[in-house]
Amino acid sequence: MEKLLQWMEYIEDVGQERKVRHKLKDILAIVLFTTLAGADDWVEIAEFAEVYENYLKKYTGLENCVPSHDTIQRVMGMVSPEALQQLYVKWQGLLDSGEGEALKKIVCIDGKTMRGNKNKNEKPLHIVSAWSKEDGFCMGQRAVLKKSNEITAIPLLLETIQIKGNIVTTDAMGTQTGIAEKIKSRCADYILAVKGNQKTLYNDIKDYFSEKEFLGKIKEKGCYKKSVEKAHGQVETREYYQTGDIKWLCQRKDWKGMKSIQSTGIL
Repeated sequence: MEKLLQWMEYIEDVGQERKVRHKLKDILAIVLFTTLAGADDWVEIAEFAEVYENYLKKYTGLENCVPSHDTIQRVMGMVSPEALQQLYVKWQGLLDSGEGEALKKIVCIDGKTMRGNKNKNEKPLHIVSAWSKEDGFCMGQRAVLKKSNEITAIPLLLETIQIKGNIVTTDAMGTQTGIAEKIKSRCADYILAVKGNQKTLYNDIKDYFSEKEFLGKIKEKGCYKKSVEKAHGQVETREYYQTGDIKWLCQRKDWKGMKSIQSTGIL
């Protein structure tokens, strides 16, 4: 961690020196520590830093106390994306070295069509991105001609980013045996959505979780969760069932590293 903080000193501070009240290194350190603690917006980052100011002073100067959330947001917007990417690579290197064995991050693979860039002669680009949920930024992207090309783009994208020790998630389009194998070959785990494009696997899992006897056993083992949250102007109640009982699943050998299956339903 000390090496990472030392490296932050080399990131260029583009602020006007006579107007600077907070060192860039201090703000970068605050953002790092608070996002690791689960903060996901600028207000939460500033509030966390105020509560743990004495702890942060072990690693930072903070001569003028904790900066406001507006200051943190403005300064982070001035740091070059390349510098932040390098900082992420160095942080990931620390995790890969064993210092962060207990910390697993979620890397979300998602594809979106960029509607605003089309013209008369060309279709809009489709971008496949790898998003770090905990860190709150994009780790890498690849442009493809259409959504169906995600299947070939995802393995190429996974080759360019650090995913070792993390958990990779995709939507149903990315639920392919080759992609699962690629993720495991990079020493990561996966959570894949199963829908109609894997019809046999989908039907087998659906039939399993339709048995009340199995659901009761899953609850007894504590592999059940129920959540209530507001979404789209209404209250949604969801049930989650997970089981490692997959010896009966004839396709499990096709999915490298498969350990369990899960069902999610809205009541």
